[in-house]
Amino acid sequence: MNFLNNLFYYGLIIPVSVLPYPILYGLSDVMYYVIYYMVGYRKKVVLQNIKNSFPEKTNAEHIEIAKKYFRHFCDLTLESLKVFTISEREVRNRMILKNPEVINDFFDQRKSVIIAGGHYNNWELFAVAIASMIKHRAIGIYKPFTSKYFDEKMRVTRSKYGLWMISTKIVKQVFDSEKNNLTATIFGIDQSPPFADKCHWMTFLNQDTGVLFGVEKYAKEYNYPVVFCRINKEKRGYYSFEFENITDLPNQTTQGEIIEKATRLLELDILKQPEYWLWSHKRWKHKRPSIQ
Repeated sequence: MNFLNNLFYYGLIIPVSVLPYPILYGLSDVMYYVIYYMVGYRKKVVLQNIKNSFPEKTNAEHIEIAKKYFRHFCDLTLESLKVFTISEREVRNRMILKNPEVINDFFDQRKSVIIAGGHYNNWELFAVAIASMIKHRAIGIYKPFTSKYFDEKMRVTRSKYGLWMISTKIVKQVFDSEKNNLTATIFGIDQSPPFADKCHWMTFLNQDTGVLFGVEKYAKEYNYPVVFCRINKEKRGYYSFEFENITDLPNQTTQGEIIEKATRLLELDILKQPEYWLWSHKRWKHKRPSIQ
């Protein structure tokens, strides 16, 4: 098995990763036609998600969004492979932080923070960029891969410029152990929750949606401010990110207020440019539990 993993990693991923960006985007253009017109990778899932999210749009508009999404998805896939070999200088050139003062002010106040964000634009490039751009120690929460080989490769890649990757299984343990240090812990807020009865329910993109509650839970338990991270696409291959304060007084908010505000900010970004969100993810797996 290790032989096959090594063959795939060193025989395909790394050779693609070291290609210059113009060649990568040439491959991406070809990849788009293969995936969209020939293979149809998750095409039904993407179109159904888009139709449910934008019922006011026409079928032609749904298809146009789907096409733009698959073009971006192909770029994102190859840009994510590029992350395996990208230099720190190239990272800083292609991912710019617009307003570091929003989060650095909390560092100066000796406060740890929680960062809420979604799978919008290039979150992989953001992961390798953020640690060197803020004063806090950046911590990224992730669900380990089934393959230990590729789990290790992914963790090493994302953490090579300072991000501390931690498993979802040890989040509470790390919060406790780091409570005397200044940390910025990154939560993804748009994954499908594993259990319908253990999440916050709200309307998101015109659909009844269960939302993971971790951001709000830990913000209130440790009294950490919460900021939303918005990733923008400036042009092909170039991105920026910026922070927006959600609350610096989490224990003065009502139940669900923090996670709803974070999710609404993500929703606004998606409504403006829907093609940059991860539509191929099966986001709406669960139905709201009936009240007993």
